[in-house]
Amino acid sequence: MLTHHQLAAAARIGMLTRERDTAAACAEALRELGRALPLDAATLLEIDPITGAHVQVAGVGYDADVSAALAAEFVATPWYANVLRSAIPPSICEDVEDPGERYRDGWFYAERMRPAGVRDAVTGALRHHGRLVGLITLSTATPDAYDTATRHLLASLLPALGALADPTAHAGDLPDLPADGGAGLVVAGDTLELPGRDPALVLRDPEFRRLLDAFADAHGTRLRLLWPVGPDWYRVTVRRHTLGAAVVRSAVLVHETPTALPYGLSPRELEVLTRAATGRTNQAIAQALFLSPRTVHTHVEHLLRKTGAASRAEATALALRDGLLRPTPEDVERFVERSPGG
Repeated sequence: MLTHHQLAAAARIGMLTRERDTAAACAEALRELGRALPLDAATLLEIDPITGAHVQVAGVGYDADVSAALAAEFVATPWYANVLRSAIPPSICEDVEDPGERYRDGWFYAERMRPAGVRDAVTGALRHHGRLVGLITLSTATPDAYDTATRHLLASLLPALGALADPTAHAGDLPDLPADGGAGLVVAGDTLELPGRDPALVLRDPEFRRLLDAFADAHGTRLRLLWPVGPDWYRVTVRRHTLGAAVVRSAVLVHETPTALPYGLSPRELEVLTRAATGRTNQAIAQALFLSPRTVHTHVEHLLRKTGAASRAEATALALRDGLLRPTPEDVERFVERSPGG
C-alpha cells in the first residue's frame, strides 16, 4: 500500500509536466522520487531526436558524461530489450523467466555497476505519445530494494517522466498559436513531428523549405504568411525555437491552419500585394510576375477595393500587420519580425 509521502510525491511529479523549464522540472522530479523510492543515485535521460543518443537531463550521483556513456553501453546489451518490453520496470535483482544469462551475472553489472557499489537498480523506458523518448534509472547500495510494489509505483510515474524527458513536448504549446492545426519542427534539415499535432503539410513543399532556409539566414524571430498546398491555403507561422533541455538545438517551428484567402483575394492579387509591400513599383512587379503594367495596375485596384484600403501604403500596412503575404525566399528578409535589440 502506498504511503502518504509516496502519493504526495507522485502528485507533485505529475504537476511538474506543466513547467516550461524542463531541466529544473526534471531535477525536481528526481528529488521527489528520492522521497518516494529508495535511491542512492538516479539519472533521467532524454533521447536526442536527431542523433538518437541518450543525454542526461537530471541526475543524482551521476556525472552527465558518465551517465551518457553508460547508457550508450547499456542499450547495446540484451537487458535493454527487457526494459523496453516490460510493463513494470525490471530490477537487476529480479530473476527473469527468459532463458540466458542473468543480469547480475553479466559483464555490464560486473564491470560497471558492482564496482560503483550498486546492489540493486531499476530502469524504466520513458514514452510520450507512443514514442520512446528516454530512460530513468534508480540505483542503491541496498540489495533487493526494488520490490514489486516499488516498481509498480515507478511504472505509474513513467508517463509523467516521459512527458518531462520528451524534448518536443512543449514545442507546440506557445500561447500565441492556435491549439489546433498542423505543426512540425525543423532541426538541422530534419523534420520532427510534434506530440498531439498533425504534420505540417507545407513542409512537404520544396519551395517552402527554401523559404525556411532564408528565414534562418535572416536571423528573425517570427514570420507570418499564407501558403498554398495544392488547391488549399494555409495560414502559417514560422518562428525560431530552442529544442531540448540537455541537448539544446536551434530549431524552426512551423504551424499551419487551413484558411480561405482573406478579403476574397485571388492568389495573383496576394502575390501583387506581397511585392507591393516590398516597395516595388508596378513596373517592377510586372517584370517579376511576367505581367503587363496595366494588368498589375488592375490587380492593385482590385485588392484595394477588396481590403478597403485607401492606398498602397495602407494596404501594405494591412498585409504586414495581418501576415497577408506570400513571400519568395528572396523576399523573406523584408518580412521577418525581430525581437527588440535583435
